[in-house]
Amino acid sequence: MKTSLQNKVMEYTNIYEQLHKSLKWKVTDSRTLMMVSSLYVVNGKHFDLIRFMEISDAIKKEVGLFSLLNSGHRFTIAAMLDIRFTDPINMFSHLMKIYEELVKSKFSRDQFTYVCAYLLLASETKDNLETRIERSTLLYKGMKANHFFLTSSSDYPLAVLLSNEAGTVEELLENIEHYYVKLNQFGFGKGNDLQFLSHILSFHPANKDTVIERCITILDEVKRRGKVKLRKMHYPVLGLLSFIDNGIQELETIEEIALQLNQHKRLKWHKDINLIMACHFLISEKIEDSSLISTNMYAIIESVIQAQQAAMVAVVTGTAVSASSNS
Repeated sequence: MKTSLQNKVMEYTNIYEQLHKSLKWKVTDSRTLMMVSSLYVVNGKHFDLIRFMEISDAIKKEVGLFSLLNSGHRFTIAAMLDIRFTDPINMFSHLMKIYEELVKSKFSRDQFTYVCAYLLLASETKDNLETRIERSTLLYKGMKANHFFLTSSSDYPLAVLLSNEAGTVEELLENIEHYYVKLNQFGFGKGNDLQFLSHILSFHPANKDTVIERCITILDEVKRRGKVKLRKMHYPVLGLLSFIDNGIQELETIEEIALQLNQHKRLKWHKDINLIMACHFLISEKIEDSSLISTNMYAIIESVIQAQQAAMVAVVTGTAVSASSNS
């Protein structure tokens, strides 16, 4: 493993330990802390615990008693704002305005809509915000029409990110459906995870047949090697590897990182997420090397990682909120 990649793993575990020490009585699900830690590492942002806590506390003061952001979700939103803006506390008020605009457009009041508000805020679309929201709504409705029982508010972030892609809504939906059908024919099981994979592959600039072949090859090789336990939830990271020409050659490094994380005393209980983190760390290392990836591909892969992180943030915090409510 390259030294720079090893440094990412060390930085990740260091941030996690800082968060665990400060928030172990406030956050019921350690996966939230894993997500926050990875956001800083993958985005190359220095972590300052004092600054992070100031942002988190400011968010709590701004929201109502029964707001979702009174839960652990405020920590992931705080991290997102911190990695993107120099004045994250001030930008939170702008995020809330976008959130309310999304709600007016029939988005649910849940963690996924907060993530969507962040994505729109971070993409600097002030002049065409209304158009982006309208296009996002149309994409989501199209996803729902194609897969009624699979599509839920968890697909909001992908709809928002795809709304900024070239092509008509109909063309984008056609691409998504093509990947879903074809990959299912070649051994990928139907369900939410295949749908998510088909969503992120619609960002891919390569020929569809080439993309599908890469995904199948990577899936078969992971199974053949048998060094990590592959679940459907890992379909999206296999898709992420298809964005680099030598993705299959990076499996050994990913396995090495995952094994290292699996040996950590606090992280070993989340082996499934460790595998996802390992892939994200590797890809973030790749896109930092301009000699390996073109400028255009850099932007595309960055969007795909952002999509995966957004989905994970919302799902993990949503699970944590549900568990807390049930308790």
